[in-house]
Order: sequence, then C-alpha cells, then structure tokens
Amino acid sequence: MRYIRYASIAIFAVALILIALANRGMVSVRVLPDELSGMAALNPTYDVPLFVVIFGGIFAGFIIGLIWEWIREHGERVEAARKARELSALRAEVRRLKGEKHEGKDEVLALLDEAS
Repeated sequence: MRYIRYASIAIFAVALILIALANRGMVSVRVLPDELSGMAALNPTYDVPLFVVIFGGIFAGFIIGLIWEWIREHGERVEAARKARELSALRAEVRRLKGEKHEGKDEVLALLDEAS
C-alpha cells in the first residue's frame, strides 16, 4: 500500500510540473478592474507566470473550502463536546455508586462482584 501511495504522489508531482512547464507565459494580474481603478487612484499590476495564477487559485479554493467546512461543523463539535462531558459525569457517578455498594465489604469480594 505504501508503494501505491508513493506512486500516486509521484504521478501528481509530475502532473503539476508538466502544468507549470506548459503555462510559463507571463500574464498581467490587476487588483481592480479598469473601471474602478480611477476611483481608487491606484491599480497595481503584477506580471506573473500563468501557472502561479492557476496554482494560487487552487490553493485559495482549498483554504476557503477548509474554512467553510470548519464553520459548518461547528455545531457537531459543540454537540460532541457536550456528550463527552456528559459521559465523563456518568462514569464518575458509576464509580461513586459502585463505591457506595461495596462500602464495608471485603475488597476481594468487591472485586469479584464487579467482574461478574
């Protein structure tokens, strides 16, 4: 299974390298559209290779998706934490009740009683 994983990573890396080599042409990236640049009084323009724009878009989409999913699962995490606290309280109560049940008994008999 490890070799399949390494082969998959190698294929993915070769594909990314081929995409980068095929898209080396320079493109102009503007921060604002031309219509809005007059109101802002500045419009920085950057000349970058096309593969940087492609990979940047993929990376930005990945990060936005992670944040979106983290926000979406907030309710589930809160519910899991509440259930974990409840489980901890119930375990403590079971230990307390077992201690009361076996209070005053011989310790060996109490252990045998718990095992069955």
